[in-house]
Formats: sequence, structure tokens, C-alpha cells
Amino acid sequence: MSILINRRRFMQASSAIAVGALASPAIKASAQPAGELRVLTYGGQVGKFVIDGYVKPFEAETNIKVTPITQDFELAQLELMQRSNSVTVDVGPMGDGAARQAAEKGYLEKIDYSLFKKDDLEAFFPNVKQDFGLGFYFYSLNLVYNTKKYPAGKPRPENWAEFWNVEKFPGVRYMVSGQYGNEGPWEEALLADGVSPDKIYPMDIDRIFASLDKIKPHVRKWWTSGSEIQQIMLSGSGDLMQSYDGRAAYSIAQGAPLEMSRKVAKMTCDYWVIPKNSPNAQNAQKFIEFVGRAENQAAFAKLLPEGPINRNAFKLLSDEVGRTLPSHPSNMEQALLQNGAWYNEVGSDGISNMQRLSQRWSEWVLR
Repeated sequence: MSILINRRRFMQASSAIAVGALASPAIKASAQPAGELRVLTYGGQVGKFVIDGYVKPFEAETNIKVTPITQDFELAQLELMQRSNSVTVDVGPMGDGAARQAAEKGYLEKIDYSLFKKDDLEAFFPNVKQDFGLGFYFYSLNLVYNTKKYPAGKPRPENWAEFWNVEKFPGVRYMVSGQYGNEGPWEEALLADGVSPDKIYPMDIDRIFASLDKIKPHVRKWWTSGSEIQQIMLSGSGDLMQSYDGRAAYSIAQGAPLEMSRKVAKMTCDYWVIPKNSPNAQNAQKFIEFVGRAENQAAFAKLLPEGPINRNAFKLLSDEVGRTLPSHPSNMEQALLQNGAWYNEVGSDGISNMQRLSQRWSEWVLR
């Protein structure tokens, strides 16, 4: 279920762009195409940005005919492709948890990093360069507070210990649900309980839920989608919230009286992956190298204000723009990088940590 994260982020739910328009591949009228490529791009606005920021420029540079497929990349879809020996996607972004599971099952090609320039390889942030995929972009879960409830000149909650401090900071709280296991208030609960960021993993699940017991009576709702928390923020019904950075930024841009803290934001990324037995795997490798270049990362960040995975992209962005992105060095040094490998570790009972958290949550939330 980890790839459900993909459906929740800033602007992805937008229906302003007609699906038919997005599905139309860019056509080159010049020389014969140098092969073809089927790129899964997500739907909504994110799909449009992938097409404009990556697909069309790649097609223009390589003369490879690209067909964009505007939908999410589900693990179940990939499994069906492999079992039926009918691979209909050559490359596409997949959530961290799903990508790791797919790699463990042998469903993904290894990325050929020999195609990359040394400058780009050395500039990739930690965790984005994996055998099974290259990071798409960074996004984060952040603490957000209502500036009417906590005005300037008075104490404001800026970390998770203060979010948990209901005496000092009374107010209506909203947090992300833990029903999917890979996404929940796990790290935040440990940080609130005094665990230092560098000691979060491996996570103590009993300690997580003991900490959550303390905040549970004060959480009005555990939200399950980005559109839901965005609606809550725009309605003004929340005082203290946990939200995707993109959704919070959008709400603030729409005039919501909110501020977002970058302190110990939980950072993660999706990955560009290549399905095993892709008939256009060589072109897919070229595409992943293309999207990893600093100049293309910078261009994409101007379309979608999320975090480049290549540090050198920030050299090509203004400081004003760069500092609004989650992976800007000033934000990254305060962030907690989510450990996707830990979530997929399987215990002696055959259950992964992600499954263990999901099962524990289902019992806990009903008590």
C-alpha cells in the first residue's frame, strides 16, 4: 500500500488538465525516431509537469519517441506485468516501499549508473541512488500551525515535543493516519518522546504507541489523504497539523493563516524504476540519466515546487526559490530522512515492519 502516498501530494489531485491532452505524446516531425519509450508519469498536474519538464525535452534531445502514460504505478500492476510476461511500461516513478518490495521480488532492472556524469553522481543526496531506482523528488511531512491561534510575538510550536505539549499549546490537532504502515506518525512520536533524530532507527514500536497514547485524546482526526488535510487547512478548523509540505505551501498561497516548520521534517522520495524485461530498457536507462541531471532537476523544480535529488540543481535556482524546497541544504540539515529499508525489513515471523505497524495501528486506533 506504500505507493498510495503518490496520490496525495500537492497538485496531483487537480483535474484542471484534460486526461486526453496529457495522454498525447510529444511528436517530432523530423528524422526517424531512435526507438521508443513508454513513460508512466502519474496523473493530474504532476503528470503534466513530468511531460513538460522531462518527457518533451528528452524526446527533443534523443529523438526517441516517447509515449506518456498518465497514471500511478501500482505494485500490483507491476506484478501482473511480470507474471503475464507483458510489460507495458518502460520506466516510471514508484513509492519507496513499493519499489523496495518490487526489487526484492526481482521485478526491477538495475540502474546503469555508468551512464551518469561524475558531477551528477557526486551531487546526489543520500538514499536517492539505489540499485533498483533513482530518486524522483523529495517531499516531506511537516508541522503546521495556525497563526491566528499562535500569533507573532507569542510562543509558537515548532517541533514535535511542542506539538505533544497540550498544556503549553492547546488547540485542535490533526495527524496522518498510520493505517498503511509505511506512512504514519511514527518518527514524530519518538521525537516527541525525546529520541534524537540520529537514534530513530531501528524504531521501537512499543515506544511509538506509548507516545501516541499521550496525544491520541487531543487529535480530532487522523487524516488519510493529502486532499483531506488540505481541505482542513483551508477551512481553518485546525490549530496544529501534520501535513505534506506541498499541501501546506499551497494552502498558505491560497491565503490560509498558517506557517510551516521545517524543523525535523520527515523527508522521503519516490523512485524512477525500470520494470524487468522492459523491451525498451536501454532507452529507459537513458531517460533516468536525463532526469537526474542538475539542469533538468532545476527546471522541474520550477514547475513543481518539491525537492531536487541533485544538490547541483540549487546552483541553477535563485536562493529565494531554493529555500522554499524541502531538499534545500538549509532545510535538509534539519530534516529526518525516512529509512525505507527499515520499513521493509522482515522479522523471523515473516512480517515486515511496515505490516507490523499497520496491524498494530488497526488495533490501537479503535481502543
